[in-house]
Amino acid sequence: MFDIEHEPSVDQKHGGIQVIARAAAIMRTLGANPQGLSLGAIAQQVNLPRSTVQRIVNALEAEGLAASGSGGWRLGPELGRLIHQSQVDIISAVRPLLEELSSELQESVVLCSLERDQVVVIDRIVAERELRVVFPVGVIRLPLHATAPGKALLAAMSDEQVQQLLPESLTSRTKKTRDRATLLAELDEIRKSSIATDVDEFVEGIAGFAVAVKTYFGCFSIAAVLPTSRASHTPELQQALLKCKASIEKRIGNPVA
Repeated sequence: MFDIEHEPSVDQKHGGIQVIARAAAIMRTLGANPQGLSLGAIAQQVNLPRSTVQRIVNALEAEGLAASGSGGWRLGPELGRLIHQSQVDIISAVRPLLEELSSELQESVVLCSLERDQVVVIDRIVAERELRVVFPVGVIRLPLHATAPGKALLAAMSDEQVQQLLPESLTSRTKKTRDRATLLAELDEIRKSSIATDVDEFVEGIAGFAVAVKTYFGCFSIAAVLPTSRASHTPELQQALLKCKASIEKRIGNPVA
């Protein structure tokens, strides 16, 4: 037997697109408010009736894309799995460019992502020279406030997100680790220059220079890490990082552009 399929009407197509757009708006709102939101608060932010928001949120929950808790609604665990899968894609997409960057600078290069309130190294290119910095992949978790890749990721966030993520008192890793007020002022400068730095702030003897890269896979940071004794060629490092950033965002898209 044959099944007869009817082409969806224009109204049906428009309705389906509208639902997807509304679900995306709700997920963006949840992503911007990791502490959780009530249905009423979500409805207010996305400018939709509460009943509509509840239907969409329930559908997202069924797919694992939203979850409720004591603080309200948040993004669900399924999103984490999808992000993990996308990291494999981001690695394969940018590794050739990271190799070019490392070769040009003759320094180690890392690709990092945000995991809660810490930075995770998800890929690395180790410099082929005698004195070099080597980070293990996926094992080491770097503090946001004391590392160049962490600062780059913080600077890519809104002031509200930064305030929610940073504790009132920041742990000092070395004598040069920034306090909260100094760090917040530094983030404003990073937003202007696009370059984040740390010199002996995380580990004495190690310096880092980083940029945030906004892609369709999410926001990542790339950093050159090197002995502090070689941190004097700052202009060359910054120029190479900005060039790599532009190449990556051209290759896999910058959703903000």
